[in-house]
Amino acid sequence: MTVKTDRLITLFGGGGFIGRYVAQALYAQGARVRIAAREPKRAYFLKPLGGLGQTQFVRADITDPTSVAAALVGADAAINLVGVLKGNFQALHVHGARNVAEAAVAADLDALVQVSAIGADPESESAYGRSKGEGEAAVRDAFPGATIARPSIVFGPEDDFVNKFARMAQWLPAVPVIRGDWKVQPVFAADLGTALAAAALDPGAYGGKAYEFVGPQVLTMNQLNAWIAQAIGRNRVIFDIPDAIARPMVRITGFLPGAPMTWDQWLMLQVDNVSTGLPGLDAFGLRGTPLAAVAETWLTSYRRHGRFATAIPR
Repeated sequence: MTVKTDRLITLFGGGGFIGRYVAQALYAQGARVRIAAREPKRAYFLKPLGGLGQTQFVRADITDPTSVAAALVGADAAINLVGVLKGNFQALHVHGARNVAEAAVAADLDALVQVSAIGADPESESAYGRSKGEGEAAVRDAFPGATIARPSIVFGPEDDFVNKFARMAQWLPAVPVIRGDWKVQPVFAADLGTALAAAALDPGAYGGKAYEFVGPQVLTMNQLNAWIAQAIGRNRVIFDIPDAIARPMVRITGFLPGAPMTWDQWLMLQVDNVSTGLPGLDAFGLRGTPLAAVAETWLTSYRRHGRFATAIPR
């Protein structure tokens, strides 16, 4: 990878889960990072991770073109990490992505990375997948040289995926699973962050292309939950809720605050979240980290005796 140090990269949504890993990868390459977020204070934890003067903060909302343009003044490249699993998909995933792309052109940036998702498709049944697909198209129309990144489910110490199921296995004697045969190919946050940073730093190699970022393992949700329960030392029954029960349950309760799943998320679960064959981490010289190789560093907190547990019951 050809790296130009001291480049200024604006990270929209950089204070989130994935943003911290992208920022750290950029710091390691000597780049300056500008965190653009609606609430910059929530990203201040990043400042000590970089060197003196390596981090900037700016208030920005990607649905507001004026604030997006201001966040790109003097920048060399941008990465759009903004995404939601529920809410106004059109405003953020489509109009917001277009705002970033158009502002990137106006600011004469040489690189733009749009973080989309596996399953992005303008014809998708789910509003999430459809908006992600439309967002990709909007970005390509405005900035043809953009890099499109489609990650699978992302895992890491701060995630709300593996940790959610670990909490369930910690407290429930039996763990219910909706769509237990749904397949995922989870990618480690640090691997994804490294790849996204590389794409922003080397547009000559990665610009204008699309990538699917997945890990080395394909797991069903039943397999994933069984592995998590074992990893935290909890002998749990993993049981699949039949679609005939789960579908109407989600349909009726999915709109309620605190519901475990929305109807749109149910629609997303009808298509496996695995690679479709596009280039991935290997194109960035990365092998991909298995969940078991790193998860123990944080899953020990869910064991009965934490990291001092001497054995994991089978």
